[in-house]
Parts: sequence; C-alpha cells; structure tokens
Amino acid sequence: MDALLDQFFNVTIMTQAWPMLLRGLAMTALICLIVIPLGLLAGIAAALLSLAERRAIRWPAIAFVDFFRAVPPLVLLIFVYSGLPFAGIRPSPLQAVAIAFVLNNAAYYGEIYRAGILSIGKGQFEAARSTGLTAAQTMAHVVLPQAVRNVLPDLISNTVEVVKLTSLASVVSLAELLYQADMARSVTYNASPIVAAAGLYLVILWPLVRLVSRMERRIAA
Repeated sequence: MDALLDQFFNVTIMTQAWPMLLRGLAMTALICLIVIPLGLLAGIAAALLSLAERRAIRWPAIAFVDFFRAVPPLVLLIFVYSGLPFAGIRPSPLQAVAIAFVLNNAAYYGEIYRAGILSIGKGQFEAARSTGLTAAQTMAHVVLPQAVRNVLPDLISNTVEVVKLTSLASVVSLAELLYQADMARSVTYNASPIVAAAGLYLVILWPLVRLVSRMERRIAA
C-alpha cells in the first residue's frame, strides 16, 4: 500500500511538478480558446450549407460533415502535422492542432446545429416570413436562437469532449497539460504528476458534466 501511494499519490513530487502542470494547463486553455469558438462558427456554416436547397451546396457540406466525423482526430492531427509539409505548408504544433481539431469539431457541431434547426417546425419559418423578415433574418433571429436552445446540452457536451481532446496534442509535442505531466513523470520516474493532471481535468470538467445533466433534465421536463 505504501508503495502504491508513493508511486501514484506522492504529494512532494506533485508539488514539485505543479509549475509544469500550470504551464501545460495554460496551453490547454489556449487550445480551447482557439478551437471552441472557431468550431462553433464553422459548425453553424456547415449546418446551414448542409440544409441548402441547391444540391451543389448541400452535398459538399454533407460530405464535409460525414468525412470529418468519421476520421479519428488523432489520425487527422498526424496527417495535418506530418502531411502538409509535403505540400509546402509547415504548420507549427499549435497550428496543426488548431486546424485538425477545428475541422473535427466543426463537423460535430454542424451535425448538432442541423438537428436543432430541423427540430423547429416549418410554421416558425412561415410566421417569421409573413412579418416581412427575409430568409436570412428569419434564420438568424427566429430559428437559430430556438435551435441552439434545443441542442444546448449537446453543444456543451461536445465542448467537454474538446477539452479532453486537447490531450492528443502531446503527440505533436505541444506542451499541453498531459505532455507536461508526462515530462514530469519521465524526470521523476513517478506517476504522481499524471494523477495530478487527471485531477485538474476532473476539476475543470466535472462542473460542465453536471451542468449538462441538469440542463437535459430541465429540457426533458
């Protein structure tokens, strides 16, 4: 038991690794600040294009959503980071992570938005248009606000997944939280920094998970 505690819950080593973990947490936060807003905006665009009447617009948007939902984010990240240099584009680790994760999450957010828009009855469209609103105004001021409200738990749930997804950035040596924890582990030959990093993820994500559950119950009621 003492050996287990010393290997995984060594407070002294956790304290020594704390500055590295905080630097990694700051990088994780930066990734989220880039990926989440861009993913949300790109997701709206993907959803609207996938619902367009013209097939020439709708089909490529649907293909985009299906493709980037099907490709594992780790494979996509490795392809962006290691494949783009062959095309003359050399992204930094942060740029590669941002590109891969935005594409991945734009597809997921887009599908969530699309489901929300389809949940709004056609009567809402017709009533808004009868008041003189254009199609764009109807979508922006009437449909989208209601659609977002209907799928808000799913949007937050996907955002939780984005935070967990940042741990894959360590594959391209981006010094996010897991990377820094693993570096501390390799120096100390002790797994306590990994446990501390897991605790930080739990502190960050637990309130969001509970919020999603609460909102799902309220919407169901």
